[in-house]
Amino acid sequence: MTFRIFPRPLEGTVRAIPSKSVLHRQLIFAALSDKVTTVDTGRRDVPLSDDVIATADCLRALGAEIGYAGGIFSVKPIQSPPDMAELRCGESGSTLRFLLPVAAALGTKADFIMKGRLPDRPMGPMTELLGMNGCTVSRPERGILSVRGKLTGNGFSVRADVSSQFVSGLIFALPLLGGGRIDLLGCEGSAGYTDMTVAEGTRFGLGIQRGDRTVSVNGKVKSPGEVLCEGDWSSAAFWLAAGAIGGGGIVCTGLDRNSRQRDRYIVDILRRIGATVEINDNSVKVRKNALRRTEIDAEDVPDLVPAMASVAALADGETVIAGASRLRLKESDRLSAISDALTGLGASVTVRDDGLLIRGVPELSGGKADGRGDHRIVMAAAIASAACGGTVIISGADAVSKSYPSFWDDFRRLGGKYEIFSESEGS
Repeated sequence: MTFRIFPRPLEGTVRAIPSKSVLHRQLIFAALSDKVTTVDTGRRDVPLSDDVIATADCLRALGAEIGYAGGIFSVKPIQSPPDMAELRCGESGSTLRFLLPVAAALGTKADFIMKGRLPDRPMGPMTELLGMNGCTVSRPERGILSVRGKLTGNGFSVRADVSSQFVSGLIFALPLLGGGRIDLLGCEGSAGYTDMTVAEGTRFGLGIQRGDRTVSVNGKVKSPGEVLCEGDWSSAAFWLAAGAIGGGGIVCTGLDRNSRQRDRYIVDILRRIGATVEINDNSVKVRKNALRRTEIDAEDVPDLVPAMASVAALADGETVIAGASRLRLKESDRLSAISDALTGLGASVTVRDDGLLIRGVPELSGGKADGRGDHRIVMAAAIASAACGGTVIISGADAVSKSYPSFWDDFRRLGGKYEIFSESEGS
């Protein structure tokens, strides 16, 4: 779908949606535990993201019984895994990388069905590891990744510089193998996501020791009975960034200031760039101030880059975003996608090998932005519209369903105005 946005400041209060990253982990541990677990998303009024739906469906295919109603999951763990399973991952890299080693540890012959750019995202470190430890992994055709055999062993070495999701996938699998140790090879990227898996695993009764280059897992997964999902800093970052761009300020509630989500660092970055930030126990308010250049190391916070690029486009001077080369392998090549989208709206953005150079302008002109089928590019262009002098047309605006299906509802709640755009109108 293509949306036409009529620029106006965004302001008001919005509640954070449940953390997609945390929900993935809670659902998987619940499916591997010893008894039924209730997973409360903390919201009764928002639809589930495509990625979370994919994980729940794949866990059902592996033998878990999962019900969902009124914002609450009921998860009956896997008792007898099937001999053969078809796991539809959609475009969710988390679902694929988390559950491939789990299916292998269960001994299930599994075909993972992938869509979009997911077949092109790196899987080598995991498929090689499985191939050396009792499994055969193949690609019978594009869009299908098949695993056969049963994962054996309790000591694994895996590259952590390609994706932290490989490490998390092994943490999920190790309790099924009686525990063991993971040695991390290469420079560990996005370490905060591994920390999040360790925290949720500990909540589910595992003994996990995280060393400098190792993770050891002991014990069995034991259900705590009920868990509550915290608010999502990754999606809230777009509203907080919008507050920095203009209007009377935006308050985002339902956020844990002590969260293990590294994207909570959005508040520190916004302060450095000049926005006014107020933090309370479970909410953050951001208001516009004189924005200035800064330097951002995105190594541990790659998901913040689209939102921060929208703010930097309006900051005085040149902002450098570095450590973001892995963004080339997301739902789009995010570095070029961000550059193209913001440049199409009047910004000055240059793509570098590992990031972006953004020269701030006083106001964006408006124009067209191609969402590239990428939820975070669409949301970045949407919030940038608040600082545009003319209308903004975003193609692929429905891509937000991957992580934030109610994004456009909240956009309107904060004062945004949009309509479905017919291409024939622009011809």
